[in-house]
Amino acid sequence: MKPSTPAALLGAGLLLPFAPSPASAPPAAAPPAAASPARGAVVSSERVARMNADQVRAYLARAHPAFASPLPRHAVDVHRVVHRTVDHRGRPTTASGVVALPAGRGGVRPVSYGHGTHAARHIAGSVAEDGQGRVAAVYFAGAGYAGVASDYLGLGRGPGFHPYGHAASEASASLDMLRAARAVAAARGRTLDRRVLVTGFSQGGHAAMALGRELQRGTDPYLRLSALAPISGPFDLRRVQIPEALREDTRLNGRASAFYTAYLTVTWKRMYRLYRSPSEVFRAPYDRTVEGLFDGRGDFEEIAPHLPARPADLLTPGYLARLREPGGVLLTAMRATDGTCSWRPRVPVRLIGASGDEQVPFGNTGSCARDLRKRGAEPAVVDYGRATDHFGTAFRGLPDALRWFRSLR
Repeated sequence: MKPSTPAALLGAGLLLPFAPSPASAPPAAAPPAAASPARGAVVSSERVARMNADQVRAYLARAHPAFASPLPRHAVDVHRVVHRTVDHRGRPTTASGVVALPAGRGGVRPVSYGHGTHAARHIAGSVAEDGQGRVAAVYFAGAGYAGVASDYLGLGRGPGFHPYGHAASEASASLDMLRAARAVAAARGRTLDRRVLVTGFSQGGHAAMALGRELQRGTDPYLRLSALAPISGPFDLRRVQIPEALREDTRLNGRASAFYTAYLTVTWKRMYRLYRSPSEVFRAPYDRTVEGLFDGRGDFEEIAPHLPARPADLLTPGYLARLREPGGVLLTAMRATDGTCSWRPRVPVRLIGASGDEQVPFGNTGSCARDLRKRGAEPAVVDYGRATDHFGTAFRGLPDALRWFRSLR
């Protein structure tokens, strides 16, 4: 998830106040298409940035000072990739993302990064020079890894709407992005190591757990999960995120909660026909405007001024009651979001968050840890404390995740 942020990187849709201008190159030829294109098959691959090591360091330092450490040492090429995948109903479609490769030849280990909440298509990493996914991919590539960041469905260059919070499609798009990254790397003389390191922030922490489960299941015959380090993920919508957002004395940022709840509600209408008329769920005058706000053009900064300061002023009493005691279609929708921690990873897991998070309460991380432990896993839990807010977990968590990945063999 994302919003109300300083002018910094890793929110969801947050634009950075800089625009590096690396050289671009014409699109690389995609591998020959099979008779029936497979999921992950590359539709197009275009180099959109080439940076030497000094330029990488300058790019990341302008994103946030935290990304100066560990010190980036590698030159990096950044590729915009469009690939085959499936939509939330399993129908063929395409999605986009970023592959950042460090200079060199031979094998390279991938880090898959899941970005936070985006409502606007154009801020995704495949499109925006300062997009969150692109910055994170460059950060890992600067450390010698292949940085791979999916835009998810319906964002960047992908068609259709974004099925916000839908765990299965976050996982399928991210997995197919890794498959595409393998082909992109091979076309440039690199071999993508099968051992995948997985991380992500906010919505991307949720996506990281969903992707990790698919990798461990062996959904891809080559790729294997190696370690998981999700940061501040909304892992428990039903028992933690929504109840805390609706609580009268909540510590959460009310406008951010209104944004998230509106985004989910509009998405659930598109996916499950949650309601027939907006007036069933949104109070007047918002019932006439909210659906149009989530058209893929505006992000939090554009949408939030048109929302009230808390969910209780946005949602009808009847819908508030349904959110507190979900059933029917609403329960189905929540179950399709929750459950990303209901499995037993056989790899090291580090759950990162902060008890001071004002957007995604730390109870989500605690819930995830309990679900994993119930199934025999032993995740490490990192709490940065009450002085660290939502975006602070990203600026501390990504460098910590990188250091931890380096320590693993």
